[in-house]
This record gives sequence, structure tokens and C-alpha cells, in this order.
Amino acid sequence: MPGASFIIASQTSPNLEFLSGVQLEVLGFLKPQRDAFFSNFFPDPVTAKNALLHFETTLGFYDFSKSPQFCYTVCSAYNFLINSGTKLPMTLTQLFVHILVYLIDKITQKDKMINIVRALGNLASHCALNSQSNVQRDTLDEFGLLSEFPLSDFLCVYGESDKAIYSWRSPLMQEFILAVSVLLGLSLHSVEEILEKHKKHTHFLDIFMSGLCEQVHWRPLEETLGPCSANKIFAFKNWLKTLCEKTLPGNNKEDHCRCFHLLYQMQNEKVVKEVITPSARLGLSYGNLKLLDYVVLNYVVRQLGEMEQINLYNTSLLTEEMAEILAPTMAVSCKFILSQCSFEDGAVTHVASALSKGIATSLDLSYSCLNKKQLQSLCTGLKNCKVESLQFSRGKLTEASCEEFVPALTSTTSQLSVLNLCANQIGDMGLKKLCEALQNPHNKVQGLNLQHCTLTAASMEDLSTALSSGHSKLININLSNNEIGDTGVKPLSKGVQHPFCKLESLRLFDCYLTEACCPLLAEALMSKHCSLREIDLSVNELGHEGAMVLCKALKRPGCPMEKLSLARCELTEAVFVELASLLKSGSPPLKSLSVACNDVGDQGVHHLWEAIRHPSCELEKLDVEMTGLTDACVNDMCAAIKASKTMRKLKIHNNLLTDVSVPTLIRVMQESPNMEKLNVQYNDFGEEMFELFETCPKIRY
Repeated sequence: MPGASFIIASQTSPNLEFLSGVQLEVLGFLKPQRDAFFSNFFPDPVTAKNALLHFETTLGFYDFSKSPQFCYTVCSAYNFLINSGTKLPMTLTQLFVHILVYLIDKITQKDKMINIVRALGNLASHCALNSQSNVQRDTLDEFGLLSEFPLSDFLCVYGESDKAIYSWRSPLMQEFILAVSVLLGLSLHSVEEILEKHKKHTHFLDIFMSGLCEQVHWRPLEETLGPCSANKIFAFKNWLKTLCEKTLPGNNKEDHCRCFHLLYQMQNEKVVKEVITPSARLGLSYGNLKLLDYVVLNYVVRQLGEMEQINLYNTSLLTEEMAEILAPTMAVSCKFILSQCSFEDGAVTHVASALSKGIATSLDLSYSCLNKKQLQSLCTGLKNCKVESLQFSRGKLTEASCEEFVPALTSTTSQLSVLNLCANQIGDMGLKKLCEALQNPHNKVQGLNLQHCTLTAASMEDLSTALSSGHSKLININLSNNEIGDTGVKPLSKGVQHPFCKLESLRLFDCYLTEACCPLLAEALMSKHCSLREIDLSVNELGHEGAMVLCKALKRPGCPMEKLSLARCELTEAVFVELASLLKSGSPPLKSLSVACNDVGDQGVHHLWEAIRHPSCELEKLDVEMTGLTDACVNDMCAAIKASKTMRKLKIHNNLLTDVSVPTLIRVMQESPNMEKLNVQYNDFGEEMFELFETCPKIRY
């Protein structure tokens, strides 16, 4: 290409301004170049590896990608510290303190050092506020940087004499010098004014000020520069505390991380505990942060000693390095949220190790897909840990995956009591393997969610055997959205009647049931050994006959049923009459009833309103969504609410109520202290009614 030219540079240069038609692109190091640089700088491979890891995890990249010179500076500082047997700096501030001490030692005019720092600090502020990377000689003179001051270690010089142009060797050094000058008390402005003034123009000023506030970090500079201003330090710490109090209850993880970085630079456990109060929110997701962000998060949590949860939701790839850094945080967290994450194999190993060593009682891996090796590593950790609840819905688990869980479920040291495998393709063979574990005397599983797990009647016999084994601890099981059918209900009913069965909650929502299974269920409900307190048979074709059989079974003296769900079961008004009779009798002691999506209209639901008014009725929650209610039912409904001493929550959404009923609904909710929530969504209300609903927070509209 005739006439074409290109320039490769490590940083921008004002000497290129006179060239026209030249495109300059500054490229920094990618990972391979960083590895190569450190390997070439340090002859010992182990030293090179450790130095690079320390740089990436402790200091971060910062302007490394802009200036390879910064890499050289860091390596030189590391080399000096390693050779002298000094511990490598933990923070960016500590590194720049070492660098500044080195530069000061080269200056012969120690008595003028305060003047040099004051002048450089003023210049740094001027360049930042005016977005200037280059200045001329007269600007230096204006800020008192006399020609006899040694500036070459701080500023690059382009050109000669009066036409020379100066620029900072490192933007980081520019901001570090500004922070030093502020904390020395060389500025007339307050700390708050300086930080606010430079907020949009600097990236690390507050970071450096936070680190320099601690005497232990400042001490190497004290011999030449003297002590920091006590007033400035006090003002900065107050500013930091106020910032954290405002930021941490919010939802912006970038803002959270900024606070963590400031606390990390300070390295003061007492300040961390003062700033991260119990009211501070650390519950949002910290997924997809940079490596250094995890370093500072880990530091903060370790200073606190214990954390309610560590949330890494939606992390695109949790690497082995990240997991290793976060392992101490995981070990002191009561709950891990790793849902919708992907992992490197080594990362899962660190998670498993943290589980074994830590205090976590809950692990959420929903929507996270683990390969066989990763699942084996996880289950190894689950065998000997405090985790009681494992959420693993939609994790693409299979029949083979269930085999991996068996050792964890049957371990003498496992505490796992809640297992959620919802929406996984484990099938009947997978459930059979789990049932083998449930019969083991060491298993502690009390809750099992197998919703949407492609189960059929073929595995119900195995489940029934497990329930009757005498070793099963199962209290609740969710089999919803599986094609179990009436055939599968038969062995289940036998299991529920067994004296050894401890089941209290059985959910069979949308399981292809018909009225043919109701006599079997009724037999179970009438058994003196049946301990069911909750049964969900919603979205099944039970019909009038099937529901009537169930209602009669529920009248058994001593029946413990408290929660009954019969939504969309083709119920009739006669069934509502029977349900009302149950409520009036107080036996069973029903506290929650769902009869949604059964179109019986005002006349059918009227029987329930009458029952709720009865003094023996103990109902607390009622769902009558899509039952065909109109304004005609509102007076009866409100009379029931007023009369009831137990009713707390009522759902009447998706019905035919209009604006006429709104004032009455608002009034009854305002006058009924027991009522906590009334859901009236998706009725035929006009938008002008929404303002009225806003006057009553207990109504959801």
C-alpha cells in the first residue's frame, strides 16, 4: 500500500500531533503477553508464576493494558521486595508507597520534598479537572515546579527547552500523588469537597486516600513527608462510612464493589465491622465480577467472620481461580446461591471443599448444569458438610445423576434434608435409585421435590416401599406435573396408610388423575395412621363424584388435614356445600383452601362465605380465583371477613367484579385487623379505581 504508514506505541505522545493522516492505536498486554513478560523478567518459573498471580489478584490490571511500562515498574518493585525478603504488597496503595519511597530516595533535596509533593499534587489536580494528559513548561512554573526539581521520575518530557511537553508517566502515579498531598493537609479544601470535585475526573483518588488513611501504610513515607493530617483522616473515614451506609442497602453491585475496594485498601478490620452493619445489604448477586473484585469481596466477608449468603447468580463462568479466591468467603457463608452458573471443573472442587469446611446450610444450583465429574466433586462435599437444603431444579440431571446423589444421601455425616430436583429428566429409574437411598437408616431427607421429572406409575411402588420402610424421614413430597395417573395412586395410597409412613404433605397437581383414584385416596385419608396435613389435587379431573368421596373421607374424626387444594377439578355447587360443612365443623382443622378455577358462580361460593362466618371455622387462607364471582357476592364476602377471627388472606382475582365494589372492598380491609392481603387483580375495574386502591396497602390490584 504505497504511502501507508503505521505506528506501534506503548502510550500516546504529543510528538505525533504534527503528523496528518496517521492512525495511532495503543495496545496493551493480553493474557499470553502478560505470562511471557513475567516469565522473562523472573528467571525462576515459580517466582514468575507467583508474581503474576499476585499482580492479577491483589493489584488488578488497572492501567496495565495501557502502559507496559507499568508492568515493568511492578516487576521491578516485586523483584526488589523478593530479594530483600519483604512481603509483597497486599494493595495497590502499598505498592505505590514502595514506589514513591524509592523515588524519594533518589532525590537529594529531601528538605524540599514537601514543596515538590504540593506542586505535583496541584498539577495532578489541574490535569485531572481539565482532562489534560500533557502540559507545557509554563504550566509547571505556574504550579511551582522549578527547573531544579527532579521531575523525570514523575513526568515524561517530549521535546527540548521552552517548547517541551510534559505528561505523567502513569495516570495512577498522578492520582497517588494527589491523594498524598490531600492527606498531608496541603490542600485548603475539605476532603468532601476534593472528592466531589474530582469524582468524574479520577478513578483511584478515593482508593489511594483510603489506603493512606491507615498509619501502618503511611509509615514508610513519614520520615520524609511527616505524618498525615489527623483532621483529613477523620474526615475521610466519616465520608467512607456515610458512602457505605447509603450504597450497601442498594442493588448496584458495581457500587457495592467500590465500597469493598475502599475497605480493602484500608485493611482495617474494625472499620469494616463498623461500616458493614447488619442493615447493610449483601444479598444481591455478585456474579460476573472481575477477579480483583472477588479478592476484595473475600477480604470484607472474612473480616466480618460470617455472612448470611454469598450470591453468585448468573455467573457466566466461575473459574478455578475465582472459586479458590472465594473459598474462604464460602466457608463462612450460611447460604450459597450459584443458580444459573457454569463452572470450570476445578471451581466445583473448591466449592465442594468450602462446603465440607464451612457453615453453609443451603446450596442453590438451580438452572446450573454440572457434568459428571463436577457432580461427583459436589457430592463428595455434600457427604460431609452442614448443608440441609439443596436446590437443583432444571439442572439437566438424568437417571445417572441420581446415582451420584446416593452416597451423599446415605452418608452418616450428611445433613441433607431438603432435595429439590424439579424439572430434571430423572425418570422412573432415577427415582428408584433415590428410593434406595431413602430406605437407608442414615438418610435424613424430609422434603423431596420431583415436580416435572418425567415420572410415571412405574416408580410409585418403589416410592411406597420407601415410605413404608421405617427408615424414610420424608415429611413432604411434590410429584406434581408427572403422568402418574390413577394406577400410580394405588401404591401411594397404601404407603400413606402404613404405620411407619411420616408423610404430611403430598402434592399431585396435574398428575392425570380422575375420579377413579378418589376411593383409593379416601381410603388412605380415613386410615388412622394417615398423617397427611396437606394434599394438592389441583388440575385433575376428579369431578363431582370424586370430590364428594374425598369430602366424606375428610370427616374422619381426628383427620389432621389443614391445607386442601382442589383448583380446577370440575367441582359443583354440591361439593362447595360439603366443603362448607367441613369448615363449619372444624374437623378437619382446615386453615387453607383453594377451589380456584371451578365455575360455580356467586351461588356456589356463597356457601363458603356462610361457613367462614361460623365460629368453628378456622380458615386463614382462601383462593376463589376464576369462580365467576360478581358484585352480587361482595356484601356476603365482606360480612364473612368481618365475622371471621382467623381469615388473613383472600384471593378473588380473575373474577367479574366492577368499580361498584371497590369502596366496599377498601372499607372492609381497613376495618378488619386480621386481614393481611386481598388480591383483586384482573377483575373488571377501571383505571381510575387504582388511585383508590393505593389508599389501602393490604389490597393487591
